Amino acid sequence: MPEKVSGLRLYVMRSMYLLNFVLIGSGVWVEFIHRQKPWDPIVGVAFSFWAALSVLSALGLRYPLAMLPLILMQLFYKTFWMFAVYLPLRAAGRSMTAPRSGATVRRTDQCIRPY
Repeated sequence: MPEKVSGLRLYVMRSMYLLNFVLIGSGVWVEFIHRQKPWDPIVGVAFSFWAALSVLSALGLRYPLAMLPLILMQLFYKTFWMFAVYLPLRAAGRSMTAPRSGATVRRTDQCIRPY
């Protein structure tokens, strides 16, 4: 017989989904609507990923346990990014300057990092 999840944990998960939906979605969808020129393929993939993450986070508000792999995936990709990209650049003394088109999304994404 499966154990029940406490109401507090469900509300904590729902708040994480809500933060994902609002913070990431607000930056991504503004960039989608107001872009001036076509994006490079890598930038387009990144924005598409963040847009999908924000939409799926909205589903997490209704189905928090079913969408838990979404939060785990977010935790893992940010952990890999930190070890594979950020720390080597920081050790080399190079700054992490973001292109102007993606700065808003990166700022909102940094607000909800799990570390």
